Amino acid sequence: MPKLIFEKRFIRKVSKIANNSQLTNEKLMKTLKTLQENPFTPSLKTHKLSGNLKGTYSCSVTEDIRITFSLSDDTVHLLNVGSHGEVY
Repeated sequence: MPKLIFEKRFIRKVSKIANNSQLTNEKLMKTLKTLQENPFTPSLKTHKLSGNLKGTYSCSVTEDIRITFSLSDDTVHLLNVGSHGEVY
């Protein structure tokens, strides 16, 4: 099972998102658990990013909220979280 590493930016942004609604908080926690189990689970809609985010991946929390992350060995580095427009 991959290890999750939370970058400072991710921690700051997730605290803002989690305070917005209980439903969003629950979906975020479920997504993080699924990411740790398997980052490429189809329900996450994980995909590679390009351009200045080349080498990173994105997955969906809700219709608008995304998590960007990178992979190395058996580690998922959580980089950013927010709306589609905020993270890309």
